[in-house]
Amino acid sequence: MRLRPQRVGDPSTGRAFARPYRGVAARLARWQERGRLHRDDTAALYLHEYSANGITVRGLVGALDVSHRATRAADRAVLPHEGIHPAQADDLADRMEDMRINPAPILLVHRDTDRGRAIRSEVVDLAPDHEFTDRSRQHHRIWAVTDPDLVAELNTEIASSRALIADGHHRYAAYLRLQRRHPGTGFDTGLAMLVDQVETPLFLGAVHRSFAGTALDDLRDAAAALGLPYGEHPRTGALAALDSRHVVATDGDRWASVALPVEEDQAAVEMLHAAVVPALPHGPSAVNYHHTVDHALKATRASGTLAVLMPAPTVELVHRIAADDRLLPEKATSFQPKPSLGVLIRPIPDAPRGSA
Repeated sequence: MRLRPQRVGDPSTGRAFARPYRGVAARLARWQERGRLHRDDTAALYLHEYSANGITVRGLVGALDVSHRATRAADRAVLPHEGIHPAQADDLADRMEDMRINPAPILLVHRDTDRGRAIRSEVVDLAPDHEFTDRSRQHHRIWAVTDPDLVAELNTEIASSRALIADGHHRYAAYLRLQRRHPGTGFDTGLAMLVDQVETPLFLGAVHRSFAGTALDDLRDAAAALGLPYGEHPRTGALAALDSRHVVATDGDRWASVALPVEEDQAAVEMLHAAVVPALPHGPSAVNYHHTVDHALKATRASGTLAVLMPAPTVELVHRIAADDRLLPEKATSFQPKPSLGVLIRPIPDAPRGSA
C-alpha cells in the first residue's frame, strides 16, 4: 500500500497509525475509499529510490522471511548492532498485531554482488512506476518488479548476504516476537528495505550524549581513576581532538577531551559506557541523545548537564562488531537519511487480531 504523494512526509500522516491501534486497518480502508491510499493488486518486489539533502539511497523493498532461526552466530543473515528495550519491542509487536500492517520497512545495509547491481541498473533504466516529491521534500522513484524470473534472480543474488540493521532494531525484534506468536501466518515475514552500502550508501553519523547530574569535574575524576589522558582546552582545540579514540565534553563554559583505550575492533561509544560512565562520581541521572552537536550543546544550558560529543564509527567497524555477536549501547549510530513514512506499507490480511 502507498499513501498519496500529498500525504507522504506530512506530519499529520502519523495520526493514521495512532491509537486506537485496532482501528488502523479500518482507518486505512476508509483512506483507500477516499483516494488517500492506493493498494497494489499484484504482489511485487519494489525498488525504491529516495533523495534527501543531496544523498540518494536505493534499495529493494520486500517481505523479509523471519521464520527461520540461526543456531550459530556465524549463520545469521540479519545482524543487529544495538541493544533494545524488550518492553518497547513488546509494545511494537502488540501495535502491529492490532494494526495488521507493517507501517514502514526496517533499513538493512549489505554489500551486493556485481550481478545484483547490474539487475538493479537494468530496472532503473526503465521508467519508474511512481515518481514524486513528498511534503518533506524527499524525492521518490519506485519500480514494482513483478516478473517472477527477475524476482527469483534478485533473491538468488542476495541469498548469501549478511545484512546489518541500519534502522529498526526494535521493529525487527517485534517481527521476531510476532512470528513466534503466530507461525504460519503473514507474520512469518516483515517489511524491510535492503540497501547496497557500496552503490548508494547511507550516511553514518554520530549520536552525541548529554548527562544530567554530571559535571566536567566528574569526568576528570573518572579519567584519573581509570588512568585515561584528560585535558582541558579552548573550544576549538577540544573539537580538533575529536576522533575515533577521543571524546569531547563541555558544560558550556569549559571544554575537555578524554583519550579512550579503544582497540582495533572497538567503538568509542562502547568504551564510554562500559568504563567511563560507571566510574563517574556523580550521575548521570539521565542520558539524552542528540543527532547534532548544536542540539547537544543546547542541553548544557540546564544546570549540572554535561554534553559528550562522540565520533562516528565506520560502517565496516559496526559490521565487524555485529558479526562478532556484540551489541553497541543504545543510540550508538545514526544512519541517514531515512525514507518518509507512508511510501510503502505492508498489509497483513491473514494476521490474527491482537489481544493487547
